[in-house]
Amino acid sequence: ITIADSTGWTGIEDLNGVIPSNFELSQNYPNPFNPSTTIRYAVPVESKVSISIFNLLGQEITTLVSGVESAGYHEVQFNGMNLSSGVYLYRINAISTAGSKEFSSTKKLILLK
Repeated sequence: ITIADSTGWTGIEDLNGVIPSNFELSQNYPNPFNPSTTIRYAVPVESKVSISIFNLLGQEITTLVSGVESAGYHEVQFNGMNLSSGVYLYRINAISTAGSKEFSSTKKLILLK
C-alpha cells in the first residue's frame, strides 16, 4: 500500500505472507495500557510457541498462546481488566518443530487503571 500526502509518498508494508528471518518478540502497544494491549511476535519456521504473562513475583497470570504456529508474523491481544494496576512481564518460548531452533525473550508491560 502506498499513500501520497503533502510531504511525498509513504509506504506501509503488508506483512501477510512475509516470512521473518529470525524469531522476534516486539514491545506491546499501547504501553502503558488500559485494559487491553497487543503483543506481536515473529516465527521464522513452524514452531511450538508459548506466550505467558507473569507478575513481578514470577507467578504465571495467564497463557496467551500455547501451540504450533506457522512461520510468519503473529499478534495476540491481552486484556488485563481483572488485574490490578502495575508492572507485568510477558515471555515467549519457541522451539522449531524440527528442534533445530530455540528462542526465549521477556519484556515488561504496564497496566494503568
